[in-house]
Amino acid sequence: MDRDFGAIADLVRIHAQHAPDHAALADAQHALNYGALDALMDRIAASLQRDGLKAGDAIAICASSSVHYAAVFLGALRAGVAVAPLAPGSTPASLIRMIEDADARILFTDAAAAEVVGPAKEGGIPRVALDGSSAGRGFDGWLAPVDARPTAVEVQPSWPFNIIYSSGTTGEPKGIVQGHGMRWAHVQRGAKYEYSADTVTLLSTPLYSNTTLVVFFPTIAFGGCVVLMPKFDAAGYLQLAEARRVTHTMLVPVQYQRLMAHPRFDAHDLSSFRFKFSTSAPFNAALKADVLRRWPGGLIEFYGMTEGGGTCILEAHLHPTKLHTVGQPAEGSDIRLIDEEGKELPRNNTEVAGEVVGHSGGMMTGYHRQPEKTRDAEWFDASGKRFIRTGDVGRFDADGFLTLFDRKKDMIISGGFNIYPSDLEAVLRGHAAIADVAVVGVPSEQWGETPVAFVVRREGDSTSEDALLQWANAQLGKTQRLARLRFIDELPRSAIGKVLKRELRDLVGR
Repeated sequence: MDRDFGAIADLVRIHAQHAPDHAALADAQHALNYGALDALMDRIAASLQRDGLKAGDAIAICASSSVHYAAVFLGALRAGVAVAPLAPGSTPASLIRMIEDADARILFTDAAAAEVVGPAKEGGIPRVALDGSSAGRGFDGWLAPVDARPTAVEVQPSWPFNIIYSSGTTGEPKGIVQGHGMRWAHVQRGAKYEYSADTVTLLSTPLYSNTTLVVFFPTIAFGGCVVLMPKFDAAGYLQLAEARRVTHTMLVPVQYQRLMAHPRFDAHDLSSFRFKFSTSAPFNAALKADVLRRWPGGLIEFYGMTEGGGTCILEAHLHPTKLHTVGQPAEGSDIRLIDEEGKELPRNNTEVAGEVVGHSGGMMTGYHRQPEKTRDAEWFDASGKRFIRTGDVGRFDADGFLTLFDRKKDMIISGGFNIYPSDLEAVLRGHAAIADVAVVGVPSEQWGETPVAFVVRREGDSTSEDALLQWANAQLGKTQRLARLRFIDELPRSAIGKVLKRELRDLVGR
């Protein structure tokens, strides 16, 4: 781990040589130890080479998380083949565009995902069914013989490791190319969080998400075991965590919310946990405090982008007075703020908010085949140093902790005043009737834009929309007041917990 660069697939080989019987991967149906995983990776890499794939080529995986999914990902890396993991929840048209954009040579899928992608077309790319269904050629039949060995490939740091497609919450998904060097930088920080051979990591977020991969790969790199839960439910998660004596996990804030609200949470023995991680969506300070109070082990919040460009880390258990922040820049991360004109704000600024930009050793090569969008995502300082623009608005405090306000695109400009939806959401969460809330800006002839709140009521509550609207506006400043408040059964979210505000805006006119 002290080397400037190494290949994660090579680490699996080392673990297989030293501890072949140690558990590596498990799901509800299958399990692999390191000896079996290493051998399966060889067969997968050899199969890809047999099918004509070379280093730098790509495959696509669109399926539920499983042992076979993880093994294909790792086996492709051994062959120097990049992986485009795709979200089965995307639209059929979007999935087809992503497969074509990645220039994927083979699609690995399962029955459920194949229904979304649609039937294979004459001349389309080959499909392999990870679940043995009729979604494609059977996985076992596709594999090279048991004793197959791939031609050795010396992986280079600049080679594409994966192509992660953005969630599409801001429009057409973009392919984010991450190199092997970027992933190596991610796993190197694993020692700090006590990853080791006795790590047991429970993952219930999907393998197509960078949120999951930033914990998956360090676990494998350090020789631990990854337990995959394809579909999250609070009761099942708690049972599995206790039974498996889980030490590490990655959860998005909405999952923490559902777990802490589960009536039997405190009845489960979770004393094995060392670290719990979170990223991808705003994490309410009160919820963090509840997790710290009731769930053993450290709580780490990562703030960053799939595109890379710097990370902030909040070690919540060490900084209980900073739970409203996303922490301080990680070692090796240069995080700065810029104004609307792209000029850097003073480093000692604690008064003025600006757009967050970041530089680190782990940055995307660029958006796949979209040089203009890559340029739009970049910012360069006076020395020519390259940064990635986050689109988030934030401000540092005197201790160097970063507080986020909102996505720049979500900021509401009403009557010339800037309104941050997160400020309004924080006020609304103070009402006992409100279980979840999101505020969006909608067009207004009088003000340009005006805020509208979508509220999920707590079960059994009978407070009316009008009563909540009046209460909220009495708490808010004159320029912040809500034009409307609407009840909704559940906020629309992506698979990794991000509120899909675009869908909420579409609901306003209905």
